[in-house]
Amino acid sequence: MNFFKKLLLTNITDITVNITKCYIWRYAMNLTTVLESNTRKHPDKDCLRYNDKKYSYKDVLEFSLKGASLFQSLGIIKGDKISIMSQNTPDFVIALFSSWFAGATVVPINHKLMAPETEYILDHSESKLFLFDGSLSSVAEKITLKNVKKMTLDSEVNGYDLFSINLNSQKEPKPIKVNDEDFAEILYTSGTTGKPKGCLHTHRNVVMAGITAVIATKMDGDDVLLMAMPIWHSSPLNNWFAGIQFVGGTTVLLREYHPVHFLHTIQNEKCTIYFGAPVSYTMPVQMIPNFDSFDLSSMRAWIYGGGPISSDVAKMLIEKYKTNNFYQVYGMTESGPTGTVLLPKEQIKKAGSIGKTGLPGCDIRIIKTDGKDASPGETGEIWLRADSMMKGYYKNQEATNEAFEDDWYKTGDVARIDEDGYLFIVDRIKDMIVTGGENVYSKEVEDVIITMPGITGVAVIGLPHPEWGETVAAFIMKAQDSSITKESIVEYLSDKLAKYKIPRHFYFVDNLPYTPSGKVMKYKLREQYKDYKESK
Repeated sequence: MNFFKKLLLTNITDITVNITKCYIWRYAMNLTTVLESNTRKHPDKDCLRYNDKKYSYKDVLEFSLKGASLFQSLGIIKGDKISIMSQNTPDFVIALFSSWFAGATVVPINHKLMAPETEYILDHSESKLFLFDGSLSSVAEKITLKNVKKMTLDSEVNGYDLFSINLNSQKEPKPIKVNDEDFAEILYTSGTTGKPKGCLHTHRNVVMAGITAVIATKMDGDDVLLMAMPIWHSSPLNNWFAGIQFVGGTTVLLREYHPVHFLHTIQNEKCTIYFGAPVSYTMPVQMIPNFDSFDLSSMRAWIYGGGPISSDVAKMLIEKYKTNNFYQVYGMTESGPTGTVLLPKEQIKKAGSIGKTGLPGCDIRIIKTDGKDASPGETGEIWLRADSMMKGYYKNQEATNEAFEDDWYKTGDVARIDEDGYLFIVDRIKDMIVTGGENVYSKEVEDVIITMPGITGVAVIGLPHPEWGETVAAFIMKAQDSSITKESIVEYLSDKLAKYKIPRHFYFVDNLPYTPSGKVMKYKLREQYKDYKESK
């Protein structure tokens, strides 16, 4: 038995997990058996709440088993891939569990992607079935893959079967044995090549990521989780939804984040836990004149990730939200995500830090360029190993080999260790931009922009933004006599890239700073961008 198992079993009462009549390792590594266990313990307890409608654990289990039967009737067998592209709805959750009960691997897809981006993931993952929210039909209808069946979620679309309606006629599914090491998910995250890479996670990975979140925030069955960030993201899905399922709590689904709905939902549903990007906290304060009139006293854990906040912002949030119970979490899709946490007592004193050490089940090293561990005052790349670490990138052994040193995952993030041992992200080895909690890889954006006639060169970087963390900026070299404008580029990109990937700032330049080998020196652009004239 490894250290983490011993730790969890030793401290199991601290996270209030009821293991009566069930040995934890018999069921804890698979969320389908967790759902079954929760249904036996408290069948009528709210599992989900959505738009004033309640779904008990018994309801979710029954719908999920019928969904598994439906998928089996469509020819889905163990190991097949089912892609789901949806907002935060009960249909997403039920389709998720249905896929797992059928033995399938789930491929959550960002609902903000355009058709070419979506089709790449469907094709690369070898998905047999594509479930999409009815509101996303304009994207789904452009998918031309002939070997992928399509079905709608949440609302009807002409020409497609609706998932929920088809559940009514289904019976018990054929039993499928799902093992801890079977693949539960392929989570796609863009890579330096510009094409998304699929992180392969087992059922055990998913549950371990959830357990880590439970321990970090002392989650229990009385907690009510507000799911306002996209549930298909790795942290909302594997940390917070898996975590609340593990302890038998309740999830309140907000279809999409909106600052007013965010505040109303917390007040009306008496939510206790929320995870979101920093901008989801600052936006209500800045946009809602009567912010102080909302009763947010039920909340006990405000969790944020996707970028740090400054000391001034931390003080402002503590004052406005009338609590210091903020947690900054850091992790990677590849690691579960699992990583570090900056605790409430550290928010102001160590603002901007991601924490000090790895969470239980996670180990961290800061490795200098010479391969040695960094000491206080030094910088190096963050390396992680965790019980929730992916098994590798799907169909990309070369990228997997490059990402790991033995069992250590090399994050590409460079951190500084301060005199007290706290970690501060100072740069990225990989050219990733984090804007409002969304990851944007510059090369992916560059590869699309350069296909526009009249553009001869492009470099994309992230620029500081007070609310979103970073914003996307493009430096464009135009062909002679080209009439390209900022507006024409945005229009060209509008059906090729998700909106959040499209640059907000454009600089038309005569030349880009190239190295002798032909690579753009992006650090010079970051240093000198104020010297360039922005296109308005």
